[in-house]
This record gives sequence, structure tokens and C-alpha cells, in this order.
Amino acid sequence: MAELHDLTALEQGAAVAAGEVSSAEFVEHYLERIDRLDGPDGVGAFVTVTAEQARERALAGRAAPGDGPLRGVPTAIKDLNLTAGVRTTFGSAAYDDFVPEVSDGVVLSMEAAGLVSLGKTATPEFGSPCYTEPDGRPPSVTPWDRTRTAGGSSGGAAAAVAAGLVPVAQGSDGGGSIRIPASCCGLVGFKPSRGRISGSPMYGDPVGLATAGPIARTVRDAAALLDVLAGRRPGDPYFAPPAGPFLDACDHEPGRLRIARFVEPVIADVEVHSEVRQAWEDASRLLESLGHTVEDVPVPMSHDAVPVFETCWAVLTALSPAPPGREHLLRPLTRWLGERGHALSGPEFGLAIGAMRRHAASALESLAAYDAVLTPTLATPPVPVGALRDDEHPERDFEAQKAFTPWTSAWNVTGMPAVSLPLHWTPDGLPVGVMLAARPADDALLLSLAAQVEAAAPWHDRRPPGW
Repeated sequence: MAELHDLTALEQGAAVAAGEVSSAEFVEHYLERIDRLDGPDGVGAFVTVTAEQARERALAGRAAPGDGPLRGVPTAIKDLNLTAGVRTTFGSAAYDDFVPEVSDGVVLSMEAAGLVSLGKTATPEFGSPCYTEPDGRPPSVTPWDRTRTAGGSSGGAAAAVAAGLVPVAQGSDGGGSIRIPASCCGLVGFKPSRGRISGSPMYGDPVGLATAGPIARTVRDAAALLDVLAGRRPGDPYFAPPAGPFLDACDHEPGRLRIARFVEPVIADVEVHSEVRQAWEDASRLLESLGHTVEDVPVPMSHDAVPVFETCWAVLTALSPAPPGREHLLRPLTRWLGERGHALSGPEFGLAIGAMRRHAASALESLAAYDAVLTPTLATPPVPVGALRDDEHPERDFEAQKAFTPWTSAWNVTGMPAVSLPLHWTPDGLPVGVMLAARPADDALLLSLAAQVEAAAPWHDRRPPGW
């Protein structure tokens, strides 16, 4: 007989709506799993568990006409997102006692949809690195091999979903931070188009690289959470055209598409692992078998875009200061990036944003004839914990991160939607993601294509050790 955590998020929502299983029962089931599987030697998923608040919400929530399909379903919130009354550390020892008075738009949307948060998931300091190893806390690891990273910066969210601690979770992505951990943990990670999800009320990314998005075990679950998160708020500086319901897109064939592909790294000169190449080639053949045309194209973004992206990334780090008197608690990588950002003048930053917009426009123009783009997600399978981190030489740390993630940030620059799909496992059982991207605002088409791929090569029944 299936356990409750074997059910997809949508199946759990349907069970709650039908009165077959209560939200409170799901909450207790997952809290027990968190207590048992996420201790000091666990997967490093949660920073804060809000058990009593979750129990209260589960009991208080009542089904009503027009409820969405995820009402009553347990979930979790990344520790970068303001959550009223709940400690929110931003992955930093400098904020280890910070409790916001307000929730951001992402949290409010999830609460309005009736999802029940079990707590805050781990993230590296200010969400900057592509690994999740916050100081003083266990690292987030992939449940497929607990000696290896879960990726980052949504590593805690991915570890929680992959280990069956929640069925679906929210992450955020400014350079790959949803898709990287999805690849490491054998999950679906969807980065929506720029402006699809509001950054209210903080609007902390003036560059437009970052967005929230779903991490899930299936494409349909990811689409359902995207329906919850999507939408503009009155103060948004930009927004994608209205679309959806995105869940409906998963039930429609995408048609015969023209798909570009390339495997050459964008932001680093690095050798691509043989298993990653195999995953990319297999995905190409699968797409062709589904009736799509797959064509090789040159890398659409100039290598000159790399220092421009780095300039913007450094300034964004500088915009996340420690509280006065707690600067010494920041990690070496954060201090190094922040110093780079503070060294830039306002005009230099403005020029960098303009240059990034031009690089994005050039890439979009070169890909305009194609409905989607296929690349690997990461250059290698998930690496051992600590393999990327280098506190003594943060510049080497940064270069190692670029070598691990040489494709993901390109679609943050262009604002295109992108998804990592768990289509490949190495002979020793490590997941390898493959990435598809689509034109800006074509989130529905990308989800339709991803659902078609999942139906042709399903992965939902794969379970990591300890499931």
C-alpha cells in the first residue's frame, strides 16, 4: 500500500478535497518524517520547522468552492523569503535572530491558496552560492548520495522534496538556483519568465535576474504551484503577460516544435562530463522521437557577457548588508563579492545593466526562430560537499561555481523560462538534469513540452535511498 508521501502534491490536494485524508493528517505524516530524516545527520533541508503553526493552519483551513488543487497540501518556504512571525535568516549567521513583521508576496500567495508551510528551508548566505552549506548548520545534500551537494541556492527546498519531507516547495533562481538543486536531487525545477511572479514588497533585485519558482517531483505539480505563485501586484516594475492556468497546459500537446541545442559551456571553459553529454544526447533523441526538429546552433550569448553578469551579481551581493556590528559574521565569499560591488560606481553599474540588456537582446534575436532550447543543466553530476567551497580563496570558489553551472545563468540574463528535468541517472545512481528553455512569456508552452517529455520517459517512480 502506498504511503502518504508517495502521493504527488496534486493527489494529496485531491485527497484533502474529497475528505479522504485531512490536511492535518498530511502535516503530521510529514512532521514525523522531518523529525526522523532531517536531524544532524539528515539531508539538511530545514533551518526552522514551524510545527505548531502548521498544525493550526491545517486545522483552521476549510474547503470552499473555487479552492485551488493544492489547498491543504504541506509545503515549505525558502529562508530568503520574508515570513511574518517566523525567523528568517537569509542563510546568514548575521541574521540568525531576525523575525520579520511582514510576509512577502510569494508567502502570501501560498497562504491564500491554502498550502500549509512546515517551515523554512536552508539556503546559502543571501542565496548567492550554487551550493547550500550555511555556517553552523548541516549542509544540504542530495538523498541519492548524502556525501554530495543538493546544489543551491534552493538546496534545502530540493533536499526536502527529494527526501519526501514535503511534496512540493518554493525556491528562487537568480543564476540557476532552482534548476541547479533540481538537477542534483532528481527533480523538476522551473524558473519562470521574468515578471511572471511578483517580487513584492522588497523588489530587492533591480537587475531582473531573480524570480521565485516551483521545485517538484512532477511537471504537473510544478505547474500547479506556478499557478499559485504567478500574478502581478500593483507595484511591480515589470510583469509577464497574463497566462494560465499553467496546469491546463500540461494536458495539451505542444505541437511540432523547432528546438535549438548546444552543449558548449556559456560562462566557463570547462570539460563537460561524459554522463552529462549522454543525458543531453539522449534527450535530443527523445525530442526527435516525439516529432520535434532538433538543430545544433552556436552558443547564442557572447563570452563578453560573463564579466557584465559578474558585475551585476557583485552589486546585488553588496545590496545585502549585515546589520550594523555583525559584518564580521558574513562568509568570506559574501565579503569578497560585496567588496567588488561596493568598488563600482553608480554609472558603472548602470552601464553594466545596459550591456546585459544588449547581450540578452542579441541572444533572443539569435534564438527567435526556435520554440525551445536544449542544453545540459550542470557540467557534472552532483559533486561532494565542500568541493566548490573555498573560504580561504573566495575567487577560486566563485570560479568553481561557474565551472559547475556554465549554462543556467544565461536564461536569467534573457528572462526566458527554463526547466531542469530529471532524465538521466549515472551508473552509480546520481541524477543528471537536462535543461529546456523557451521564449520569454512562453511558460505554458515550456510546461506542455516538459509534460510531454515526462509522459514519454517518466521518472516519478524513482525513489532515493531512505524514501
